[in-house]
Amino acid sequence: MIALHKSTVDIHCSAHVKASPELLGLKNQSVEWITVKFEHPNPSEDDWIAVFSPANFNASTYVPEMGNPKYLKPLLTSAPIKYQFANYSSPDYPNTGKGSLKFRLINQRYDFAFALFSGGLSNPKLVSVSNVVAFANPKAPLYPRLALGRTWDEMTVTWTSDYDIDEAIPFVEWGLKGEPQTRSPAGTHTYTRSSMCGPPAKTVGWRDPGFFHTSFLKDLWPNQEYTYKLCHRLMDGSYVWSEVFSFKASPYPGQNSLQRVIVVGDIGKAERDGSNEYENYQPGSLNTTDTLIRDLDNYDIVFHIGDMPYSNGFLSQWDQFTEMVSPISSRVPYMVASGNHERDWPDSGSFYENEDSGGECGVPAETTYYVPAENRANFWYVADYGMFSQPTQAAVARVRSAPGARVLVELLVRQPRLIPGTHGKEQPSGAVAEVQGRPCLLWTCA
Repeated sequence: MIALHKSTVDIHCSAHVKASPELLGLKNQSVEWITVKFEHPNPSEDDWIAVFSPANFNASTYVPEMGNPKYLKPLLTSAPIKYQFANYSSPDYPNTGKGSLKFRLINQRYDFAFALFSGGLSNPKLVSVSNVVAFANPKAPLYPRLALGRTWDEMTVTWTSDYDIDEAIPFVEWGLKGEPQTRSPAGTHTYTRSSMCGPPAKTVGWRDPGFFHTSFLKDLWPNQEYTYKLCHRLMDGSYVWSEVFSFKASPYPGQNSLQRVIVVGDIGKAERDGSNEYENYQPGSLNTTDTLIRDLDNYDIVFHIGDMPYSNGFLSQWDQFTEMVSPISSRVPYMVASGNHERDWPDSGSFYENEDSGGECGVPAETTYYVPAENRANFWYVADYGMFSQPTQAAVARVRSAPGARVLVELLVRQPRLIPGTHGKEQPSGAVAEVQGRPCLLWTCA
């Protein structure tokens, strides 16, 4: 945990930080590795290099939140998106004062700067700041997320960009593989700092999320492979395209077919360059993700039943999570639900009155991903895929009042089945129903 509120300035004119290359994504890449070299005349073992984005992270951009007066403004107004200790790959740094680190950056819409701190994480002192690094097109359409629509022959595509609807028109160009393509428009939405329920999401963890676009691809032929591209048509008539992706349409409902389904939860996220995060406790997420990527040809759909990035109010991690799972979510439907680390916050409508979401209170989860729910804030929905029908309910919602609860109980009466909850907490007593004369927890009825 970084003590941001204790940060001070201790600039050394003879210390410096240099990042290269300065311009990234010249071949439309969304990921680049960069080198950060640094020197410090008074090195120590607990010096560290932080990655900030946007690059201007000091108090000059501070906007008082939640009644904090301006005279209490901190030096750092946003948390670093990640960091490495200076001796991580330069073990002689404490003796020589010279070091070099490799960072993997993804396109997150804004520029980057690297800061050298002394004093460890508990008493950070800003020593030097690097030059600015940026992607050539920070607005590019990225990280597609497929999800089933409300009917069996519909697929939705959601992605992230920094194009508002006033500056570019989003759409998807798609069709049967190898055949003429068609175009479908996309809707655009986002959320703001005022949508957050509390800190850190509303304060040092806040980062502008960009814009989210969702397009509905309809009248799909069962079992057929489709290709698609994301696009934005700018007001000058030019186009910004993504690479080409593909997916396989759902079987016809009840069709005699094999459904290969992955159900996961509590994945979290981690950094492939070995960097730490503000709250760093999910290194195993890369093992899970890479296993799913290697096995992509052997399953049809993923249900991630809550606790996705464990961002806990540090919103930059939502971009990092969608990038991490995009090799999966761009190929097969990635159906999600909200867990306590997405939803829980006092007086926000969650069942549990704790602060597990870090002030997000479900907003990033329901905006970043599409689900075919009547009320996406509650994540109650049914997804049909061939002979497989998957009702999903958010165990962190208030069950008695959640829209869709009655629909799920009626489904269980017709055909009892597994309904995954979103986390391993005890299910509230209000979720117990009677199905065909026997008590049944909504998430484990059988």
